Amino acid sequence: MDAKVVWDHGLTFTGSADTSFQVPLGASASVGGDEDGFRPMELIATGLAGCTAMDVISILLKKRQDVTAFEVRVHTQQAGEFPKVFTSADIEYLVTGRQISEDAVKRSIELSAVAYCPAQAMFAKLMPIRLTYRIFEAGQDGRAELVTQQEFVPA
Repeated sequence: MDAKVVWDHGLTFTGSADTSFQVPLGASASVGGDEDGFRPMELIATGLAGCTAMDVISILLKKRQDVTAFEVRVHTQQAGEFPKVFTSADIEYLVTGRQISEDAVKRSIELSAVAYCPAQAMFAKLMPIRLTYRIFEAGQDGRAELVTQQEFVPA
């Protein structure tokens, strides 16, 4: 994989990779930026969320789960001193649908964590990652009711 950033001005860049899609990168005003794009560390956290999300939804759909909404949230802690690396991460999977199997959700998360997601595998070697999930039952009225909420610990 190849990626690059091209400088525009100040601390503003445009990033791209093999797919040729572009993403704006910027910095906060507190360090001289224009608040005009993703921070690089935000992209890394977003990449982690996207990597595992694509695995989990793909597996759930292959398991014929009736998913109506799906979201993955990543919350990272960073060191207080430079280089301010990530020191831990919490990944939360929110699955909404009709009669979603908890076993299917757990297996999908497990396969992503231990077999498929390179971002998660890489970060797991560097810091603790806590995995949790919430399953919601989709109602006819558009509302969703929480069915279960658990922490997932890979075997």
